[in-house]
Amino acid sequence: MSKKTLIVVGNGMVGHHFLEQLVASPAAAEYDILVFGEEKQLAYDRVHLSEYFAGSTHADLAMGTSDWYTEQGIQLLLNEPVTGLDRDQRTVTTPKGDYNYDELVLATGSYPFVPPIEGREHPHCFVYRTLEDLDAIRASAQAGKSGVVVGGGLLGLEAANALKSLGLQAHVVEFAPRLMPVQLDTDGGALLRHKIEELGVQVHTEKATTAIVAGEEARLRMNFNDDSHLETDLIVFSAGIRPQDALARSSGLEVGERGGIVVNDQCTTSDPHIHAIGECALWDQRIFGLVAPGYTMARTLASVLNGDQDAAFTGADMSTKLKLLGVDVGSIGDAHGQTPGARNIRFNDEQVGHYRRMVVSENGKKLLGAILVGDNSHYDTLLQYALNGIALPDNPETLILPESQGGAPALGPDALPETASICSCHNVTKGDICGAIDAGCGDLGSVKAETKASTGCGGCTALLKNVVDSELEKRGVEVS
Repeated sequence: MSKKTLIVVGNGMVGHHFLEQLVASPAAAEYDILVFGEEKQLAYDRVHLSEYFAGSTHADLAMGTSDWYTEQGIQLLLNEPVTGLDRDQRTVTTPKGDYNYDELVLATGSYPFVPPIEGREHPHCFVYRTLEDLDAIRASAQAGKSGVVVGGGLLGLEAANALKSLGLQAHVVEFAPRLMPVQLDTDGGALLRHKIEELGVQVHTEKATTAIVAGEEARLRMNFNDDSHLETDLIVFSAGIRPQDALARSSGLEVGERGGIVVNDQCTTSDPHIHAIGECALWDQRIFGLVAPGYTMARTLASVLNGDQDAAFTGADMSTKLKLLGVDVGSIGDAHGQTPGARNIRFNDEQVGHYRRMVVSENGKKLLGAILVGDNSHYDTLLQYALNGIALPDNPETLILPESQGGAPALGPDALPETASICSCHNVTKGDICGAIDAGCGDLGSVKAETKASTGCGGCTALLKNVVDSELEKRGVEVS
């Protein structure tokens, strides 16, 4: 029997992860697989993109190698963007011609949103998305003294750190009243701002840019709606993302009112032969802007193509643990307490610079969410309480108090059930780690190689080590 053709549009992190899952399954033998990438380089790790400024190369960040694609029988077509989609003929069009498909996977990701500000087309205005973007920012910075990031979210603060690392006086301009408004509350945002400004990054909140014009003392001048202004040599826009759904729109696939390719629980679009995963996909009216949910979608779709009738994407945990400009920031679950009846417990030490907020259920038995700024040492414990529905102690405030004030010790690995999620990026549970150790993995490195835990965003590294060390010691292995 002749093989069917599977085309994947997009060679980013999620598209690559889908291919890894598919080629490890029986379904791979049924398809000739073609992958189209818009960029010149093969898939690389955007989560650690800023490490490029610290000396990392594309090879360091690459998700795989060209040889891997060849070995798997995958035809990789880089620097060949897909510009058209004909659903009736089941073809995609590129500048080099038309290609037929039997099944199509759209893993086109997202694009940076640039506010419609007069002057945004200036050659020293950039976005922070690709290695080419970073090369352009670095070239501009060589003859500059200052740089501004428009957007005080996760990526914006990462971009500000990059500008600082390039030797620029860095500024952050945010429209909202606080930094990281999606993840943090007022107190958490205020502490984060204080800590970042202590590091020499100037923060400007509640600022809307009306125009970008030529500067008098620097290349550019940003005019704000309150009649103030700021001069800078370069501007990086990091004001959010938009799903890359142009192919879906042009071909009549169902898209959301605010963008995104509508998919069902099987990551299939309104066309049964077209699927969408990652940041281009809209599931239950939601776009997921983190890599872990995209990986979960990728695994789900690979299972669907393998005929798994029970495979379904049911949402994803959006908790995040980061170190932004050297400052710990964590956000878990319902961090803003939007659940009806939710109650809050706060610890705020302005002298030390630690802020912690727990959101608990009305009866005080379940942890619904949390916010941490300045110290993430409590993050892993709180995350496990939230993810696994572990009953809170009678005095739940002990989970966020310092030990000197009666705080409880961290939740040990033994308290976690086998089903506890250790690595959400690769869906690795405590039971998976125990299984890997029982199968012969004798150290942290081999467990990571076997399970891929902690090879995504890296946020679970400390927890993974604790679980591995504990399980090895139980088996009589001495842990250094």
